[in-house]
Amino acid sequence: MSTPCRHCGTPLEQSFCDLGMSPLANSYLAADQLDRREVFYPLHAYVCSKCLLVQLAEFESAEFIFTDYLYFSSYSQSWLDHAHAYVRDTTARFHLDSSKQVVEIASNDGYLLQYFAESGIPSLGIEPAENVAEVAIRRGIDTRIGFFGTSMASKLVGEDIQADLLIGNNVLAHVPDLNDFVAGMATVLAADGVITMEFPHLLQLIEHNQFDTIYHEHFSYFSLLTVTRVFAAHGLRLFDVEQLPTHGGSLRIYACHAEYPRHITSRRLRELGELEQAAGLHLPEGYTAFPERVKRTKRALLEFLVDARNRGLSTAAYGAPAKGNTLLNYCGIRDDLLDYTVDRSPHKQGRFLPGTHLPIHAPDHIRDTRPDYLLILPWNLRDEVIRDMSYIRDWGGRFVVPVPELAVLD
Repeated sequence: MSTPCRHCGTPLEQSFCDLGMSPLANSYLAADQLDRREVFYPLHAYVCSKCLLVQLAEFESAEFIFTDYLYFSSYSQSWLDHAHAYVRDTTARFHLDSSKQVVEIASNDGYLLQYFAESGIPSLGIEPAENVAEVAIRRGIDTRIGFFGTSMASKLVGEDIQADLLIGNNVLAHVPDLNDFVAGMATVLAADGVITMEFPHLLQLIEHNQFDTIYHEHFSYFSLLTVTRVFAAHGLRLFDVEQLPTHGGSLRIYACHAEYPRHITSRRLRELGELEQAAGLHLPEGYTAFPERVKRTKRALLEFLVDARNRGLSTAAYGAPAKGNTLLNYCGIRDDLLDYTVDRSPHKQGRFLPGTHLPIHAPDHIRDTRPDYLLILPWNLRDEVIRDMSYIRDWGGRFVVPVPELAVLD
């Protein structure tokens, strides 16, 4: 029996990308868990033939995945800079001041709301991961612990809380009940309020071969075409869009209530819609060529790592992002080809990657072991990583970037 589309209910029949079996990408292991049973799930994305939403089936609930989470936004300086610039820009564009209410869904550790708070703008974060939310609360960021949807939205409205600016960065993809989530946004949004959402752009995923951004915590993958349809179904209208470099190419959409007349549809929205149509994303046939490119990337990376090992050269990895776990598990890479990885987050150090069981060390371990190659798993941060780890050149070390195509950099 086919899985129904999470937006329109159409049975899912068309494959988009089959990455085999994989564990949950953020299920990092402690040492005493290495000999226990580890669950792998199908990592197979489909495209809906009717609304063209690319999506995975739900094998584990959002509550299971996100209640205790090891992703903390504040450990990337480039992401903090991005958040700070956003706050400056939206404060000016939408005339935010102490009389306005900002609400961020999936507010993580307060990485963004801290800048609104510094400006004296009332802010509320909503974060389901209790361990992450507690960090924000200790920072003085007002944070509700729980999952957002129509139920929480109604509670907030009952407390006279409505959002003049409603923010969601990299959360839309993480929502299994997509319709309830978007309906909740329409409920809590003030009559003249604005929604901004950021998410990886499906067109960039396809054109730049970003298959490793597919993992179980990402239930859906959005084009401008599909997100416009989803929002319209709940009385929300997109009026502007920005293309961002973050996460390998993201969209920031701007939306308001459909009946609110003051926000004029931007030229950028029309132009990007035309670009997606030119790429074929308005037709099911536009999604068929992706799998073969993914397979070529797998073969190229494995050939490189095997050759390096056969020549007696060592390879370590930088970063422990979810996308890296998709890549390593899909390619079947273990410690016979890759020695270890490092990560700046102390919450990941001392643990092991799911599936591959590679150990996660602090970045200084690179200097101690002097690998010949450093495989950058968070390729979206390649410039930041190369700058921070430039000292590997002292012993002739070189950087390896696997996506969109394998590249070895001095």
